[in-house]
Amino acid sequence: MNSDSNVNEYLRKLDKLAENTFWTFIGCELDEFKDNHVVVRVRIQPHHLNLIGILHGGVHAMLIDSAMGLVAMTAKPKESVVTSTLNLNYVAPIETGSLIVTAEILHISRKMVTAQAFARNDAGELCAFGTGTFRIIEKKTSD
Repeated sequence: MNSDSNVNEYLRKLDKLAENTFWTFIGCELDEFKDNHVVVRVRIQPHHLNLIGILHGGVHAMLIDSAMGLVAMTAKPKESVVTSTLNLNYVAPIETGSLIVTAEILHISRKMVTAQAFARNDAGELCAFGTGTFRIIEKKTSD
């Protein structure tokens, strides 16, 4: 997926697929989408917080998983990928602003893609990080 027109077409397809999904419900945004590198964000709202007033760990997990899934999709744009493993480390709390996640590919094989992601606040301070493995699955075709 090298040319700008291919990337733009692919992004339009992803936008359409994201309509009315958990991605849009949470308020995720795609900031950057390139081969082997993705940046996503969520602007923290009150409904993203847990009972002690910090960003809920599930929001971190969802955004890290989604960013790595998107970068895995750049490696296998004609295939579908699903999360096989997800490992997270929470480092520091965040209460306001944006959580910005950068993801990149670590390894690609015929049936698996391994990625890593770093979640930072607006000041660039690390809040969480993780790795994930994504399995390549056959796309379902409608006959």
